[in-house]
Amino acid sequence: MSVGRWKRMSRTGLMLLVVPLFLALAACATAPSAPPPAADAATATEYVLGTGDKLRLTVFNEPTLSGEFEVNSGGFISVPLIGNIKAQGETAHGLETAITQKLAGGYMRDPRVNIEVLQYRPFYIIGEVAKPGEYPYRNGMNIMSAVAVAGGFTYRANDTTVTIRRAGQTQDYSYPVTTTTMVLPGDIVRVGERLF
Repeated sequence: MSVGRWKRMSRTGLMLLVVPLFLALAACATAPSAPPPAADAATATEYVLGTGDKLRLTVFNEPTLSGEFEVNSGGFISVPLIGNIKAQGETAHGLETAITQKLAGGYMRDPRVNIEVLQYRPFYIIGEVAKPGEYPYRNGMNIMSAVAVAGGFTYRANDTTVTIRRAGQTQDYSYPVTTTTMVLPGDIVRVGERLF
């Protein structure tokens, strides 16, 4: 075998080893583990309150106890007469129950309480979009509408897959860019660069 032929074969063999290795590494870097099975099921369950949500509390026939409140950085709202109530991690119904129990514990005979979410906490979009940043959440928002709010994809963007870190999670998960991928309040959406 000639030296030239051996060099060509060595180069070809090296390419056969390097290309699959490169593709495997690229796949690991761009595709975090699959989302938890129930990740998008969160849209079907009752909304969980968090820091930055604005609420309307109505105590029927008690206008001095009713009003608009924002969940503070500690996760509480400060309600007249009963003080701080933990809102973060509660649903609107759960918060209604907690406030009702506090009011019934010596302040009112038969309190009727209603909680309504006036404004959801914002979501964040970073990476390869025209205007990365913080944006107000709108009910029913999907990944396509979130990207549109941020000015659309840049020319370098991977427009088929994004990663999302849901509020309260510590890991990013990969999601397809479709109208069925929902964005939730507090999400951090990252749009990466395409490989080629």
